[in-house]
Amino acid sequence: MEEIMPGSAITLHFKLGLEDGTPAFDTENEPLTCTLGDGTLQPGLELALYGLKVGDEQTITLTPEQAWGERNPELLREIPRSDFPTGDDLEAGQILAFSLPDGEETTGTVLAVEKDKVLVDFNHPLSGQNVVFYARILDVSNPIATDE
Repeated sequence: MEEIMPGSAITLHFKLGLEDGTPAFDTENEPLTCTLGDGTLQPGLELALYGLKVGDEQTITLTPEQAWGERNPELLREIPRSDFPTGDDLEAGQILAFSLPDGEETTGTVLAVEKDKVLVDFNHPLSGQNVVFYARILDVSNPIATDE
């Protein structure tokens, strides 16, 4: 049976959550298929999968450094309320999509709404926290070795 290694194509169910049991993400309804190293999973999540085989299950707690990093206070921004569409009911806790100058999109979490400004946190919602990662491996196929 093949073990997961860098470059493996895998299919798995996984869950992410906080140490207090708060769920963050769950693929239980639709498994994820990806190739390790393609950027789909954080490097710390990939490392937790190496050596596993089909049928294996693993639960591991990752530190912020192994997952989404520490919170960066420079990613907190005050945005003029006038930059948001009028009539939008903004409230703390909302996650909104924002367009960057280069055309890419990012998300931000509304922390506070005042009459003339909105405080938005552009850190990843799981940054700065230990993350519990559960994985159940459904399929593994490894790259074919070639003699060069």
